Amino acid sequence: MPKMKTVSSAKKRFKVTGTGKIKRKHAFKSHILTKKSKKRKKALTQWTLVHEADMNNVKIMLRLK
Repeated sequence: MPKMKTVSSAKKRFKVTGTGKIKRKHAFKSHILTKKSKKRKKALTQWTLVHEADMNNVKIMLRLK
């Protein structure tokens, strides 16, 4: 029986917290930064939690479910 592998792109993008929640980075922080305000760029740097509607799909990709 073959091993169940995690999706490689998912393991690079998500992290699991100690309480079992899944963290993600914000989008729109990679390029075209000159037109974005300093406040906006600083806010995009922070980690946030994955939305409840997407949680099941992310858990399946990470083989947590």
